[in-house]
Amino acid sequence: MNRILKTAALIAVLTLAGIAFGTESGLPEALTEVTKECVGCHAEANPGMYQQWGASKHYGANVGCYECHAANKGDIDLLRDGIHDDYGIATIVSPLDCARCHSKESDEFLNSHHSKAGRIMGSLDNMLAEVVEGNNGMVTPMFPGGISAAAVNGCWQCHGSTVAVDPDTGKLDAATWPNSGIGRVNPDGSEGSCAACHPRHSFSVALARMPENCGKCHLGPDHPQYEVYQESKHGIAYNANQDAMNLESSKWIVGEDYTAAPTCATCHMSATKTQDISHNIGLRIKWNNRPPISKLSHETDKKWNLSSASITADTRREKMIDVCLSCHQQTFADNFFVQYEGLLDLYTDKYAKPGLELYTAATAVLKHNPDYAKFGNAIDFTWFEIWHHEGRRARHAAAMMAPDYTHWHGTYDLAKHWITKYIPEIKEIIHDFEDNEAAAADVANLKKVLHEVQNSDNWKWSINKEDESVKKARQQRQDEFKERYK
Repeated sequence: MNRILKTAALIAVLTLAGIAFGTESGLPEALTEVTKECVGCHAEANPGMYQQWGASKHYGANVGCYECHAANKGDIDLLRDGIHDDYGIATIVSPLDCARCHSKESDEFLNSHHSKAGRIMGSLDNMLAEVVEGNNGMVTPMFPGGISAAAVNGCWQCHGSTVAVDPDTGKLDAATWPNSGIGRVNPDGSEGSCAACHPRHSFSVALARMPENCGKCHLGPDHPQYEVYQESKHGIAYNANQDAMNLESSKWIVGEDYTAAPTCATCHMSATKTQDISHNIGLRIKWNNRPPISKLSHETDKKWNLSSASITADTRREKMIDVCLSCHQQTFADNFFVQYEGLLDLYTDKYAKPGLELYTAATAVLKHNPDYAKFGNAIDFTWFEIWHHEGRRARHAAAMMAPDYTHWHGTYDLAKHWITKYIPEIKEIIHDFEDNEAAAADVANLKKVLHEVQNSDNWKWSINKEDESVKKARQQRQDEFKERYK
């Protein structure tokens, strides 16, 4: 059922259930009898849930249990037990349900990268969790052949899973529920979970604005945005001035309602004096730094058939600069992007492009081994961590002005692992297949690529071929430094 039909059907259900909508706001004029009946049980059975809802704006607007959880009789996730079945209740509240009152926010979210996060299930990351790290030992009614507990408890809890519903009982399968992954694929076909950022049942706007809220998913060795933020001047200012952040403000415009510090929400989605709030968190991001080689963000949107593909990466940067100008001058913001994109160029030219070329050539050689399997070789992990861990850390940290992460957790690790692991492993592959006649052409190509990379301007220093004039200029700077601080 598409969203328009589902919304119309549910409005009809709610009306028949005795919900009186206000003539101006469209909100119920009072708590419905159905909701009162829900509360009669849940206040005792789930006091935490009840208290959270009681402190929420939903409660103040007479939006209760049934208004959010109402389901049609034909819905796949309709609960089948007792009084729930009499009224038609679904456990999961999807973005399409939220759209009945929050249509703008829902449309923006459904067009964002956040709502598409569940598509990781076809990526290398999920192959690691399902095969390399895990097994099929977790058996549930909807996964009789088993599923990896590593994927269920790890990847799927941030990215989201496809929620499986037992068609006979209407129960949500334990492998896929509970799950508040932001790209969760819901039984009604929609992608996403509003509760990932607005935890039920309080749905606190203040909590959604706090960087800690983003830390559930945006942390760790491959995308440590939360840790990066904490180290940055922005994070330091936030932690020192939380009481001045006015997080409960209804409009929360940076430079007007607060000036102490920006949070993740400030930069990526919240209102400025010239921009409205947007639940599409990619519209102020020029570069997608997730892949091995950074891509312009609108190109990724185009690949995923998002309408936001029409908003170019340069336009998105201007939107982000508008945020910066709430606290900084134009020159500051412009020069920051020169620094940031300089780091992206460094990573791309020195590590990403030559690294990918080497890995492609090395894999062609390795495939001559009849036992070859993806992630069955040391170099698979080395290259993966170079771009997926160190490379992302350097790029994300530069984007968020965290120098220690940019250097010691980023470019330093890139260089160290390139010299001490990646190149030696390339040489070992050449050595191991040197006498394999069937692999001769691929070995020759790998040798050629390695020679070109090592003799490039970025790496010739590592084989003692650095230009003598460059060496001399660096030595002169070092001598001047030592002389200055005698």
